[in-house]
Amino acid sequence: MPQDEFRWPCAQCGAQLRYAPGQTHLVCDHCGHEQEIPAEAPRTRARALQELDLAKGLRDDLPSGDMVEVRTSSCPNCGAKVEIGGATHATACPFCDTPVVLDTGSERHIKPQALVPFVLSEAEARKAMVAWMGSLWFAPGTLLEYARKGRALNGVYVPFWTFDAATSSRYSGERGEYYYETRTVSVRVNGRTEQRQEQVRRTRWYSTSGRVARDFDDVLVMASRSLPTRLGNELTPWDLSALTPYNPEFLAGFQAEGYTVNLAAGHDEAQDRMSAVILQDVRHDIGGDEQRVHDVDTDWSDETFKHILLPVWMAAYRYGGKSYRFLVNGQTGEVQGERPWSVWKIASAAILVVLLVLGAIYLADLEAVGLSEPDWMN
Repeated sequence: MPQDEFRWPCAQCGAQLRYAPGQTHLVCDHCGHEQEIPAEAPRTRARALQELDLAKGLRDDLPSGDMVEVRTSSCPNCGAKVEIGGATHATACPFCDTPVVLDTGSERHIKPQALVPFVLSEAEARKAMVAWMGSLWFAPGTLLEYARKGRALNGVYVPFWTFDAATSSRYSGERGEYYYETRTVSVRVNGRTEQRQEQVRRTRWYSTSGRVARDFDDVLVMASRSLPTRLGNELTPWDLSALTPYNPEFLAGFQAEGYTVNLAAGHDEAQDRMSAVILQDVRHDIGGDEQRVHDVDTDWSDETFKHILLPVWMAAYRYGGKSYRFLVNGQTGEVQGERPWSVWKIASAAILVVLLVLGAIYLADLEAVGLSEPDWMN
């Protein structure tokens, strides 16, 4: 069902309900009525959380039940694809605070199978963000004022891919083992030449080859280009054991971004990460004191994936004509952000350092000429 067809009216007053973070119910801000979210049956939960075949996904050959038509709005500044429900036709982009107008069309996407519901409320996320901002050196004073003014944070479900794979890798390389040689060298001591012995480290190299194997589970790749990759990746750790089958009721009162990193691009990034781990396995298997890896040939099998949504509280702050973004992990409270620098604070600190250095030099000069203390003080 398209997102814009979902409604969550309050049974008592008809106002729109919203999901209460950390709870299992929807709440009405107008009258306080609470409405429980039905728990999924065990069989339905297991089916919703099962992995999808990667080869079929890459061929765009998934069953129709795994696909969905979504109505999205494209941000003209950062390119975010934000799914907007209900009768909303305009909003501000939660990623960069740019005004956005709803697109008229829809797109066919792989359906989110599961999500981690928000655990932190907006107030708890704000508290974590203010504490993080307060720890920043040379940040503009207006930054903390911005955080404390109470401007609402945006709760957004950000898309991610997870990938599983079984790997078996053949490698060839060299193992380096250290040994030491003694040599005699000439050194000058008090104007005289002396002969001394010293140990010199050498390396013997031995050709080697072998095989390593590793199974990967839930390698997480952010499926959004709207956020800097560093910020999204450093919001870890996520507890994926808290994944629950996708239920639109968990989105009530929140926004969800459609993925802008497609499955193929996400898979490429996941394989790069897995390959880096495999390379470390190879080095460990080669052993010795140093390793040279000439070739690694990996067989990939049992490759599967999931499309999931993870909760992030966001704020966008404009300073000096530029937008800075701050993210709070909606499950753990981990904070990441693009921090602005105050030129005035940096300049003031630099001037203070210069004054302290000049003062220290002045006092040292006084000491040198014996004028640091008047005679009557002795």
